[in-house]
Amino acid sequence: MPTCKQCGEEVDELVTVKVDGKNKRLCESCAEEAASEDAVAEESEAVVQRMMDFKGRR
Repeated sequence: MPTCKQCGEEVDELVTVKVDGKNKRLCESCAEEAASEDAVAEESEAVVQRMMDFKGRR
């Protein structure tokens, strides 16, 4: 049985999620949590860039 890299529990199957530009294989609950944290980080960065009138790309 595969083991989740984040929580260390054995699961039936792992899900691939892209976090910080890297693919990670996590269980479903950890994958949802990582995806939501990544979305929050991306949105907060976008808010700061808009506040500072940043016109370039990431």
